[in-house]
Amino acid sequence: MALIKTISEIPTITQLYQNMVLRETAYASSRSFLPSVSINARVSLARGDITKFELDAVVNAANSALRGGGGVDGAIHRAAGPELLSECRSLGGCPTGDAVLTAGYQLPAKYVIHTVGPIYDEEHAQQSAKLLKSCYEKSLQVAVANGIKTMAFSCISTGVYGYPSKEAAEIACKTVRNFLESNEDALERVVFVTFERKDMAAYTETLPMYFPPAEQ
Repeated sequence: MALIKTISEIPTITQLYQNMVLRETAYASSRSFLPSVSINARVSLARGDITKFELDAVVNAANSALRGGGGVDGAIHRAAGPELLSECRSLGGCPTGDAVLTAGYQLPAKYVIHTVGPIYDEEHAQQSAKLLKSCYEKSLQVAVANGIKTMAFSCISTGVYGYPSKEAAEIACKTVRNFLESNEDALERVVFVTFERKDMAAYTETLPMYFPPAEQ
């Protein structure tokens, strides 16, 4: 049985560089995002079961009916207990690209932010990217509007919805970076939580492009 992870146990971007988990590449150093000690201290990457993270909120990769399902959605509903499904039913669903808030019930997290990612469509990749970006933006906005300071994102749309992990990680990282720059004191920690190896590899490669190492 996995142990509960508290915020102090989740390494920041700064610590991941120090531990050589993340490494700056020549491609990453050519990006337009400047190093920021402050932002790197507020972003984390972790691999594990998101239902074990003790934060203000976890972000669920939900379906539009908010009825639970497979993957992380099912795991969150099972861990939270039947009260979560009851509250979700009262909300009447959620459009793709939007986000809604519920209590966390039996989860270590106080709240669940449910966001509905797009089913990836290669022929309409630009629209898929727009909707995925909206998932991250709306989730961040919901968090700030409800006084949430620490939150963890699951990997949205990279499971059965088929979004390529690398492209999804780039959208996630860029959106979070831009939000933290525009809302400097709004959030104390944003954690990208991966479960599959392919997603962890995508974030390990992508994070240095948007969160380059900063001299302390």
